[in-house]
Amino acid sequence: MKVAVVLGTRPEFIKMFPVLDALDGEFETFLIHTGQHYSYHMDGAFFRELKLPYPRYHLGVGSSPPGRQTGKMLIEIERVLIREEPDLVLVEGDTNTVLVGALAAAKLKIEVGHVEAGLRCFNPHMPEEMNRRLTDHLSRLLFAPTKRAWENLMNEGIEEYRIHVTGNTIVDAVQLFSERAPASMPPECSASEIKEFMLLTLHRQENVENRERLSCIFSGLELIHSYFQLPIVFPIHPRTEKMLKVFGLSPPEGSVTIHPLGFSEFLQLEKNARLVLTDSGGVQEESCILGTPCVTLRDDTERPETVEIGANLLAGTQPRAILAAAKLMAGKDNDWHQPFGDGQAGRRIIEVLKRYVSERGAAKTPHAVHRNLWMAVR
Repeated sequence: MKVAVVLGTRPEFIKMFPVLDALDGEFETFLIHTGQHYSYHMDGAFFRELKLPYPRYHLGVGSSPPGRQTGKMLIEIERVLIREEPDLVLVEGDTNTVLVGALAAAKLKIEVGHVEAGLRCFNPHMPEEMNRRLTDHLSRLLFAPTKRAWENLMNEGIEEYRIHVTGNTIVDAVQLFSERAPASMPPECSASEIKEFMLLTLHRQENVENRERLSCIFSGLELIHSYFQLPIVFPIHPRTEKMLKVFGLSPPEGSVTIHPLGFSEFLQLEKNARLVLTDSGGVQEESCILGTPCVTLRDDTERPETVEIGANLLAGTQPRAILAAAKLMAGKDNDWHQPFGDGQAGRRIIEVLKRYVSERGAAKTPHAVHRNLWMAVR
C-alpha cells in the first residue's frame, strides 16, 4: 500500500512522528508538507530534532486568510495526489492542513485515515472544531485516542467498524523525547537565573486575534505574577508575536519572552514548571502526562479527560478567574493517572493499517473492508 502523510504544523510533526516511525519499512510512504507553519523554530527545527523524513513535496503555503490558505492547499494537495496515486492519506489533528488533506483525498476517492479522531469541545465557532468534525466524517479509518473520543464519534452516527481506539500518539512522543530533554534550561532562562517559574503558551485564534480578550488574559497573567512573585516563561508563537505588534501591546509584566523551542527543550520546561498556563490542546495533554498542573485559558476544551482527573482547570479569560484557577492548581499534587494510553499508539495504528490492507485484498467494496476489519479486531 502507498501512503501519503499530509502535515503542516508543529503539533502534527510531533504527534505523527510515532506513526511515521512505526510505518518505516511497512508501506511505501511519502510526506506532503503544506508549509502552514513556516518559521524555522516552528518547522525546520522540528524535522531536524525529530529526524522526520524530508517531505517529498513542500507546498510553501504559509500564512494567509483562512479561505485563501485553504484554497491554495486544496489545489496543491490535489495536484500531488493525482500525480502519486496513493491508496491512503493519513492526517493528524484539527488544523486547516488536516481538513484540506482529507477533503482533497475524499474528492479523488482516496481513503482517509484520521489520527486523533473524535476530539470535541462542542464550540461550533472554533475553527479547529469545524476542522476536526469535517475530517472525521470524511475519513474511513478513525484512530480515536480515548474512549471519550470513540463515544463522540458514535454519537455522531459514524459506523463503529470505522473507529479504532489506539491511545494518543503524544504519549509515545513524550515518553521517547522526555528522555532526551536537556538537563539545563534554555539559554534565555539560564541567563536570567530562573529557577522556579510558570510556563505560558498562547496562540489560539479566538484569544490572540481579539484585542479585548488578549488584554484580559494578560491582565490575569500579571495578577498571577504579582501574587506568586514568579517569572512566567513565554515561548512566543509567531501568530501571537504578530498580533502584539498589530494591537500595540507588550507581553505581560513578569513574563520572560523567548523564541519557540524544540520539543525536547519544551518538555524540559513543562516538567520543571510550577504551573502551565495555556490555550493549547496538546500542551494540556503533555502537562498531564508529565505530572505538571495546568490552567487552560479558554472556556472549553476538547481534552475533558484532563479536567475530570484533576490535572487541568478551565479558567476562561477573565483576569480574576485566571488568578483563582492558578491559586487552586499551583499547589496541587500530581496524583492523577494520565488517560491517554501506554505509549503504543503508533504501533496500534500500523497494526490496524496492516489488517486493513489484508482485508482489502479479499473484499469487494471499501465498506466490506472496514466491516471485516472491525469484526477481526473485536
